[in-house]
Amino acid sequence: MGTSPPHAPRGAVTLSLCSLITLLEGFDIQAIGVAAPLLIPDLGLTPGQAGVVFGAGMAGLVCGALAGGWLADRMGRKPLLMMAVGVFGLFTLATVVAGGPLSLGLYRFMAGTGLGAAMPTLVAVALEIAPPDRRTRTTTLMFSGMPAGGALAALFAAGFLARFGWRSIFVAGGVLPLLLLPAMARLMPDSRAAASGGAERPGGVQALFGHGRLLVTLTSWITFGLTLLVLYLLLNWLPSLVAAKGLGGVGGAGAAFAFNAGSVIGCWVIGMLVDRLGPRLPIIAAYAALALSMFGLARADSLPPVLALAGLAGFFLLGAQYSLYGVIPLYYPARARGL
Repeated sequence: MGTSPPHAPRGAVTLSLCSLITLLEGFDIQAIGVAAPLLIPDLGLTPGQAGVVFGAGMAGLVCGALAGGWLADRMGRKPLLMMAVGVFGLFTLATVVAGGPLSLGLYRFMAGTGLGAAMPTLVAVALEIAPPDRRTRTTTLMFSGMPAGGALAALFAAGFLARFGWRSIFVAGGVLPLLLLPAMARLMPDSRAAASGGAERPGGVQALFGHGRLLVTLTSWITFGLTLLVLYLLLNWLPSLVAAKGLGGVGGAGAAFAFNAGSVIGCWVIGMLVDRLGPRLPIIAAYAALALSMFGLARADSLPPVLALAGLAGFFLLGAQYSLYGVIPLYYPARARGL
């Protein structure tokens, strides 16, 4: 404890910057979903083409996440984060000039690579600066910026899209990350992992599957993959599906806001429970409750239950997902946490 105070201010600055990054990521990820009710007819997209565009963003996110940890160990975490923020800001801004499904899908894929590349590095940075007894809470606090950004995107959509058009949300979502880059360059320190070099990095296969980690790795891959699939389906399609129930575009934006607001609360509450009770009971219970919430959401046909169930779905989905971000990496060597 005696060595923590000198590092506390720098750690607070780093955590604040990382939280801003997650907030802007959340805004960007949610933007396509809340813009979809206006974007799809304006560009003349069929439902199949819209699905491909949404899938392109998810594919980019997965590709970026797979490459992000490897690149961070070679570039350093700060340069990687700056590059990732620049990429998703630039290609989010480029979305405003998309003229059809091909260009729109390409821009969303490229933005997704930046979004994905930042994620494993943000987890590693949070675990590096967090006190040992608060790792899950620190990680979930930082990643609660993502649903908070999604909630802001929903509010932006409700207040501005009808007046300024769907492109306005991508202007905001592209310019703000680019404006963050100078602050990152000036205030964010290079991580200890980057400074120590790559000589002690364990082999990737050995780090992932050796020393009894085979089951942990396979289980975490399946869990993260399925959770990400559900998350992307809700972020991309929830506003359109709610509008299709006859509840209008504002109802769709309201459901997106409720989902993200519930996610912020879930991150804090479930993260705290994991630190106090251990991960097994809170996370398993959260996934079980998520299944019930999704079942109810599919059957709801009026706005109050849709909003309530969307909020509960966000609470349990993101609360469980981001708590896992604080738990799973602890099974691996520190220098393998970006793999």
